Amino acid sequence: MNILHITAHLGGGVGKAHSAICAADAPGVQRHYLLLEEPRDRRYADATIAAGARVTVAPDAATARQLAAQADIVQVEWWNHPRLYECLCRWDLPASRTVIWSHISGLSAPRIPADLLAAPHRFLFTSACSLELPAVQALPPEARARLGVINSGFGFAGPPLPFAPRAKAVGYLGTVDFSKLSPHFFDVIDRAEPDVPVSVWGQADADGDALRRAAAMRRPGLVRFHGHADDPEAALRQTGIFLYLLQPHHFGTAENALIEAMALGCVPLVFGNPAERAIVEHGRTGFVEADTAAAAERLQWMLRHPAELEAMGREAALAMAATRTARNSADAFAAVYRDVLAMPKREADFAAILGATPAQWFLSTQDGGMADSGLAGAARKGTLAHFAHCFPGDASLMALSGG
Repeated sequence: MNILHITAHLGGGVGKAHSAICAADAPGVQRHYLLLEEPRDRRYADATIAAGARVTVAPDAATARQLAAQADIVQVEWWNHPRLYECLCRWDLPASRTVIWSHISGLSAPRIPADLLAAPHRFLFTSACSLELPAVQALPPEARARLGVINSGFGFAGPPLPFAPRAKAVGYLGTVDFSKLSPHFFDVIDRAEPDVPVSVWGQADADGDALRRAAAMRRPGLVRFHGHADDPEAALRQTGIFLYLLQPHHFGTAENALIEAMALGCVPLVFGNPAERAIVEHGRTGFVEADTAAAAERLQWMLRHPAELEAMGREAALAMAATRTARNSADAFAAVYRDVLAMPKREADFAAILGATPAQWFLSTQDGGMADSGLAGAARKGTLAHFAHCFPGDASLMALSGG
């Protein structure tokens, strides 16, 4: 099977997922990745090449058309990246057998356009939480049958270390920004008053809201910022309680850090957001709490009951080993590919679904209003400034922003 992947890049979660899946593929699967922009970090792109895949960086439209025509299946790695819209809507790709794998949940902005769900031969989510989408529930049964879920988050392979020495070590690893982290994260710590400072791993903006909120804590010494984790596995192996409290409208799905922590026997404490509920089973593999007060009370309980946590950590590790592995996902993709290979190639009019201009592309995943203030500022992924960075001087974006 010759699979052509169209993706903005192979960084972060998507790159980690594909490098692991390529290494786990059965013989006969040949993967070629079209990276629509130059990678900032080639780590995972190089890992996919080492696993036997091909990588083409920043192709022109003619190259993309030629490779798509030669492929048995074209797989689109979906999220609201400007370059992906440009490729799908402007490059006149040929008829293909198409699979879309969504790396956003769609439960809040960025949304997944409803008509996109029926455009490919198969539409796959990275978390079962996306099956709660109203657009999914509105599909007729035959269209819903073309949907599926394949995990993109995998745990570390090594066995957990003894739990007792780390039972009271509380830690967080991930985005240290309220675009992902709950603004109540520091309130929970303040209320729980752990004996040992909570370790926070992740790059934090020196002028960002997260550090300001931490500094305003009643006891700011209860948090210790370690910066970017060069070795996430080593950081998590020092952790007993994984304090993964995220804001309710984050767009994550696989939650790699959560899965990696659980695979190493850490016991998670999360809020009841859909993506986290799809991973953590309350009372068996971790705890899911509704609000700040409940989370603080639960954290106090966890610190007082190390024996119960040790047993729960074993359950968490077993659950991740059974359900969140690259081999499982590689096998699931192989089954999807076999089904899709029996279907005829066909064209998809992505411009009709997503729009014809960068402004329409940006708005197609918003909640009916502007998600940010304008074209200036940091070009964070999927923002209006990101679109403006990719399409400088575009009239539709300037009109949208009032410029």
